[in-house]
Amino acid sequence: MRLQQLLSLVLILHWMEDADCQHHASKHRQHKRGSPVCPGGCLTCSVYNGCLTCLPKLFMHLERDGMRQIGVCLASCPKGFFGTRSPEKNDCSKCGSECDTCFDKNFCTRCRAGSYLHKGKCQESCPDDLVPSDAKRECVPPCPLDCDSCINSDTCTRCMAGHYLLHGQCHNVCPEDFEPSEQLMECVPSVHCEVGEWSEWSPCLRIGKTCFREETRTRKVLQNPSLQGQPCPATSERRDCFKRKKCGKEKSLHKEDKGVRKNRKEKANGEGRRERKREREKERETGDREESENRNKTEQRRRRAQSRDPGAVQRGAAH
Repeated sequence: MRLQQLLSLVLILHWMEDADCQHHASKHRQHKRGSPVCPGGCLTCSVYNGCLTCLPKLFMHLERDGMRQIGVCLASCPKGFFGTRSPEKNDCSKCGSECDTCFDKNFCTRCRAGSYLHKGKCQESCPDDLVPSDAKRECVPPCPLDCDSCINSDTCTRCMAGHYLLHGQCHNVCPEDFEPSEQLMECVPSVHCEVGEWSEWSPCLRIGKTCFREETRTRKVLQNPSLQGQPCPATSERRDCFKRKKCGKEKSLHKEDKGVRKNRKEKANGEGRRERKREREKERETGDREESENRNKTEQRRRRAQSRDPGAVQRGAAH
């Protein structure tokens, strides 16, 4: 009797163990697409291993979760991996240890810090005709002349002192329509003066005491020029009035002005005549002095001759 009970107990325990195994096996069973258990992008999956296959065009990538690897389906492989496609499946494979990103296992597209990319390979030093670029982590050509730093042999990012950057090139003198900015050390566009439209002509205004009238107009400066920009043109103009009115009292004043000018002219003519008369009198006085001096000289010569030969004088008198 006891033996029968023991056999029954063993059978019951075996049945419970078998049921438990079947339960665990069902969890490992692959689930078809559309099952709520599978993450997005999975075609088939496992509770413990994640995605087992992916939808078309997606890449299978294995992520570490402790001792397990969980499969995920991605549109592109993460940094440090490259994608490979085959009719069976698309996988993400790890780049080489020196690569930060890569195209395939043998061609890096970016190197880790301390290495420089050259022809798809990461190297600790560059060839003789190239220089390392820490920003790009690549071997690049030396900078152009007058560059302090550059992207490549054709494009500068900063110029040496006394030069100004424009479109990746360094200039000692900025091109036309540009001027140097000492603050930016770049060639910046010159700013030209801009003015607005002319105002209407002002009413005719009398100028001074004469019967002369003029009108004016102005315009505003909209944009002041930079140091080397085109200067501003005139912002005001004046002109004679096109329609002149009778001056009235101003006309008589105008006549008086004519009389004053006439008197001044006559006065100037009178002074001119007096000045000419004084000059003639002065010339006559000068002629009289010269004639008197000549007579005196003649008389002096006669007296000297008489003192030397008194008889010659008497003979001259008798003769």
